[in-house]
Amino acid sequence: MALILVYVTHASKEDAKKLASHLLEKRLIACANLFPINSIYRWKGKVEDAEEFVSLLKARPENWEALKKEILSVHPYETPCIIKLDAEANPGFDEWANAESG
Repeated sequence: MALILVYVTHASKEDAKKLASHLLEKRLIACANLFPINSIYRWKGKVEDAEEFVSLLKARPENWEALKKEILSVHPYETPCIIKLDAEANPGFDEWANAESG
């Protein structure tokens, strides 16, 4: 088995929690970790410096397309950051995560 980690940025902790809860309800992810971050980026010709939250979502690889589509459909950002990382986990966690997100 394998896992993917999906990195998504949000304007607030509330937005991150709302998305995580939505994706858990749909069984597209097994769990989410939320972290406060500071993001510095160029947007529409201007350098931005923003306090954001990131969610690190754990899911099955076969859920990637549906997960990406669902995030895009509900995320409030015009161009959300959605990055997929392939991952390996210890067998017990891998089995649990795959069972909970499928």
